[in-house]
Amino acid sequence: MPDVQKKKTRLRWAMALLVVVVLVAGRQLMTKRTAAQASMAATAASAPPPQLELGPQDLLPVERTALSRRLEVSGSLKAVNTAFVKARVAAELKTLTVREGDAVKAGQVIGQLDATEFDWRLRQAEQQAAAARAQLEIAQRQLANNKALVAQGFISPTALDTSTSNEAGAQATLQAALAAVELARKSRGDATLVAPIAGLVAQRLAQPGERVALDARIVEIVDLSRIELEAAIAPQDLPSLQLGAKAGLLLDGTGQEVAATVVRINPSATAGARTVSAYLAVAPHPGLRHGLFARGSVELGQTTALAIPLSAVRNDQAQPYAIRLRDGRAQRRVLALGAQGRPAQHAAGAGDWVEVRSGLEAGDRVLAASAGLVPDGVRLKLPPATPALPAASTPAPAAGD
Repeated sequence: MPDVQKKKTRLRWAMALLVVVVLVAGRQLMTKRTAAQASMAATAASAPPPQLELGPQDLLPVERTALSRRLEVSGSLKAVNTAFVKARVAAELKTLTVREGDAVKAGQVIGQLDATEFDWRLRQAEQQAAAARAQLEIAQRQLANNKALVAQGFISPTALDTSTSNEAGAQATLQAALAAVELARKSRGDATLVAPIAGLVAQRLAQPGERVALDARIVEIVDLSRIELEAAIAPQDLPSLQLGAKAGLLLDGTGQEVAATVVRINPSATAGARTVSAYLAVAPHPGLRHGLFARGSVELGQTTALAIPLSAVRNDQAQPYAIRLRDGRAQRRVLALGAQGRPAQHAAGAGDWVEVRSGLEAGDRVLAASAGLVPDGVRLKLPPATPALPAASTPAPAAGD
C-alpha cells in the first residue's frame, strides 16, 4: 500500500514538471515569433515605397477649353420619296418586268395585269353607248316632226311636251352610257402597271401568274437621291435643337462619317415613348440605303468650360471620379460633370471631352484609362521629358557661291 502511494506521488510530480516545461517552451516560441514580426516590420518600413511608372500617354491635361456641345442621335435611314405600285383592279398578274435593284423612271410601264375581262366590259359599254345614241337620234327626229305638226295644228301641244321629254331622257341615257365607257376604259388602263416615281425597285411582292386583289402591293420603289434620318429626341433636349444644325453620322457596319442637317422637327410627340421625332437630311453617299441604322451627334453650339478628356473619367464607383497627380502620388477626386463636347483646338480624333464643374482645377493632370486601376496614394513616377529635336543646321555655302 505505501508503494502505491509513492508511485502516485511521483506521477503527480512528473506531470507538474511536464506542464512547466511546456509553458517555458511556449513562451520562448512566442518571444521568437514577436521578434521575427518586429524584424519584418522594420524591414518593410525601411524598404522604398512601391512606384507606378507612367508613360507619356498616361497623363491627360485639365484645362479650360471651348467645347462644341453635341447631342447623340440614332435611328433608321428613310428615303424621302417611296411608293408602292398597287393593283388598282383585281386580276391575274400576267407580266412583271422589274426585279429588286432595277432602276425605273416615272411613268415607265413595269408590268401588266390580265385585261381580257376589262376589254369585254369596254366593248359592252361602247355598244350600250351606241344603242343610246341611236335612241337619241330617234327621239330627236320625233321631236322635230312633232314640232312641225304642232305648227300646222295637226297635233296638240301636249304631244309635243311628251316628245321633248323623250328626247331629254334619250340624251341623259346617252351621257350615262358614255360615262360607263370611260369607266370601262379606265379599268382597262388600270390593268397596266406604271412606276409613279423614279428610283430603284426595293421589293417585288408578287409573281406572274398570281391573282392579286384590289390594292394589293406588287412592287416597292425607293428614291435614294434624298435620304433622311428619323431620330427620337428626348423632351429635355428639344430647346437646344435648332433647324439647320449640323451633324455627323456613322452608318451601321461602316466607319465612314457622312454629313447631315436638321431639316424638320415633328410638332407632336410619339404616343407612349413621349419623344419627338427630328428629321436630318443626309448628304449623298454611295453607302446610303433605305432602312439602314445610323448613329451620330448634332452640334448644339459652343461653351467655354474647365474640361478633361472623357477617357479620364472612371465610373467603377458610385460616383464618377478621376485620379489626379498631386505631389508625386495618385489622388482620387470625385467629379461633378457637365456637358460633353469636342474641343475645337484639339485634333478631330482626340475624342470627346466633358465639362468638370467641381473636383479638379485648371493645370491639374489626371491619369488616362490606359494607366489602369491605381489605388489612392500610390507613388507615381513621371515619364522622362522628351528631348527637343536639334534644329537642322544650314550647310555653309561653298566657295565661289
